[in-house]
Amino acid sequence: MDFVSEAWAQSEAATPDASAGLLSLIPFVLIFIVFYFLLILPQQRRQKKQRELLEAVKKGDKVITSSGIWGTVTNLDKETVTLQVADNTKIRLQRDHVSSIRTSGES
Repeated sequence: MDFVSEAWAQSEAATPDASAGLLSLIPFVLIFIVFYFLLILPQQRRQKKQRELLEAVKKGDKVITSSGIWGTVTNLDKETVTLQVADNTKIRLQRDHVSSIRTSGES
């Protein structure tokens, strides 16, 4: 019986109050906020920008793929793009692999 009463007394003495529990959560909340603003939010912005770029691609646009191939869009499907990379050379690839539209200043 002595062990039970000692354990009960120790558990009551070691129990923190509610405010100490909330204070221990503050560092975790701050870490989550930092991760959100430094990692999650910029990634969402990049994804939105890429979606807008893919929706804006049209026939005749000069594009660069994610693998570095430069070409001119000759055909668009829902999921694929056909690029003309040379006079008689056309390749077909997934629409998601178009990384940028070339401007008129780029040769």
